[in-house]
Amino acid sequence: MNKLNQIGLQKEDSKQIAEQLNVLLANYHLYYQNLRGFHWNIKGVYFFQLHDKFEELYNNALTKIDAIAERILTIGQQPLHTLSDYIRISSIQETSHISDGMAAVTATHENLTVLLGLEREVLSLAAETGDEGTVSLISEDINENEKTLWMLKAFLS
Repeated sequence: MNKLNQIGLQKEDSKQIAEQLNVLLANYHLYYQNLRGFHWNIKGVYFFQLHDKFEELYNNALTKIDAIAERILTIGQQPLHTLSDYIRISSIQETSHISDGMAAVTATHENLTVLLGLEREVLSLAAETGDEGTVSLISEDINENEKTLWMLKAFLS
C-alpha cells in the first residue's frame, strides 16, 4: 500500500497537518465574521479609519481562508466547510454588538493572537514532516500577522 499522497508527502503526516489546518481554518472563519461585524457596526471618532481597516482585514482573511482550504485539498485531505464545525472547534468566539472602536480593535488583536499561535503550531508540524508547501504558506501569514498585531497594539497604545 502506498504511504505517500499525490504530492509525495506521507499520508499520515498530511492527515495530521490537515487536522491542524482545519482548526486554523475554523478560527479564521470566526475572525473573518467578527471583522465583518466590526466593519458594519463601528461608530465614533475612529469610524473612518476603522471602517476601512476592518474591510482591509476581512478581505485579507478571506484570501487566507481560501489558501488554507486549498492547501488542505492539495495535501489530499478535506477542508471543513460548515459553520457548525467552525464554531465547534474554534478557539475564537463570535462577537456581537460591538460598535466601540477600541473594543473592536482589542477583540481583533486578541483574535489575531490566537491565529498566530495556531499558525506557529502548524508551522512546527509542517517543518518536522518536510511539508515545505505548508511551511511557505504559513510562514508568509505569520510575518504578515505579526506586523498587523504590532500595528493594532500601537493603535491601542
